[in-house]
Amino acid sequence: MKNSLIKLFDLRLSKLSQELTLYADEKLLWKTPKSISNSGGNLCLHLIGNLNHFIGAVLGETDFKRNRSEEFVLKHIPVKELQLQIEATKRVVATALNNLSEEDFKDVYPIDVFGSEMSSTYFLIHLTGHLNYHLGQINYHRRLVC
Repeated sequence: MKNSLIKLFDLRLSKLSQELTLYADEKLLWKTPKSISNSGGNLCLHLIGNLNHFIGAVLGETDFKRNRSEEFVLKHIPVKELQLQIEATKRVVATALNNLSEEDFKDVYPIDVFGSEMSSTYFLIHLTGHLNYHLGQINYHRRLVC
């Protein structure tokens, strides 16, 4: 389970980094046309914050302090900087998951996220789905604005 999750997060975060380079112009990454409320750049920041919080800080006991509201208001961060943050997030995720025992995966996730207990494995699978969901939104956003 551990190695599969590490590989999934690594592959999808690599895809996120690649997706950023496919925008025709870096400025388009931050565009929010019509009724779209989140830019591709803000969704990227949201994913970085989400994984650094729920995997890095909670499971890996890093000192990461999430500011979720900033994930949706910061603008015009260069793609190269976002890619550096993605690479750092990949390392945080891999380190945190590598340091968990098989029992840790079965244990109840340390914080209440949805109002009921769940195993760490269950929540990690949820986080892969969350990553894929927003990655798809970024892909669609790019095709709309480019």
